[in-house]
Amino acid sequence: MRTSIRIGKRWIGKGEPVFIVAELSGNHKGDIKRALKIIDAAADAGADAIKLQTYTPDTMTINSHDPLFIVKTNRAWKGKTLYELYKEVYTPWSWHKRLFAHAKKRGLACFSTPFDETAVDFLEKLGAPIYKVASFEIVDIPLLKRIGKTKKPVILSRGMASREEIARAIRTLKKSGTKEIVLLHCVSAYPAKPKDMNLKTIPDLKRRFRVQVGLSDHTLGNDVAITSVALGAIVIEKHVTLKRSEGGPDAAFSLEPREFKALVRSIRTAEAALGKPTYTRSSDEKENIVFRKSLFVVQNIKKGERFTKANLRSIRPGYGLAPRFYDAVLGKYATRDIARGTPLSWRLVQ
Repeated sequence: MRTSIRIGKRWIGKGEPVFIVAELSGNHKGDIKRALKIIDAAADAGADAIKLQTYTPDTMTINSHDPLFIVKTNRAWKGKTLYELYKEVYTPWSWHKRLFAHAKKRGLACFSTPFDETAVDFLEKLGAPIYKVASFEIVDIPLLKRIGKTKKPVILSRGMASREEIARAIRTLKKSGTKEIVLLHCVSAYPAKPKDMNLKTIPDLKRRFRVQVGLSDHTLGNDVAITSVALGAIVIEKHVTLKRSEGGPDAAFSLEPREFKALVRSIRTAEAALGKPTYTRSSDEKENIVFRKSLFVVQNIKKGERFTKANLRSIRPGYGLAPRFYDAVLGKYATRDIARGTPLSWRLVQ
């Protein structure tokens, strides 16, 4: 398992900043100007990358009104045919080159989720630096083989997948040529509920499958994503939109620009706070160590007089001998006259 993956000028891996991906999805609402504004918002918020989805209605499904092709489960999409849904929300392939270029101009890595082999061929021509496999596509072995043949890094979402399906997907990608994989924990519900997230799966995925791990988060808010960082997530993917009230297929569980900016800020704070195992004092702690207790003379003492519980105490500040020497000093004699309020040192003890 390699420790890091290079994506343009950025790196994904242990010891690197969390790689934060803004998911465009269909929140552009069929307007390329809106898509460009979302890229700008992601860049301004501090994201590391923008992710697209590459498919057409015809590569995703067929145009049929048979009940089998009617969406029945999602409140926002219920009643539409799959073809109608994908026709409404797909990102036209004619936009991709401009979106890739604009993202690069704004300092973002740009990549996509292909949903069939022709999409991979198309993205290869655009020089996609990495591929994302959506949770629903983790079982599409022919697609995984095609992606693997590019030998490029892969970010793989595991939503709904069993351990066996995850293992098969990773095995397929590696056997086909992919050497670098980041496995994202994901709950494929839109929106997902925090109580269903089971974030402790993240370190288990890393241990079980020996890959780097992250989170594709469909919950409302930022708490789940921030918590995942503490559990080892090195990639965070979150949907972004300009304004939820304007609607869109994924608007209900997408962050607005100010919220995404807050997410980035909180993730950076969390990773800074995690740091590394250490028992050395911080600079602030070094300044505050004087507020520890230490041994002080609390009554005037004459030369040759014994130290007793009455004239010697462990009090703040910390300029005297450490409290652990209290019993060793009791009963010993003062080497000179000592004024009340003097921190005890060994030169004062006979």
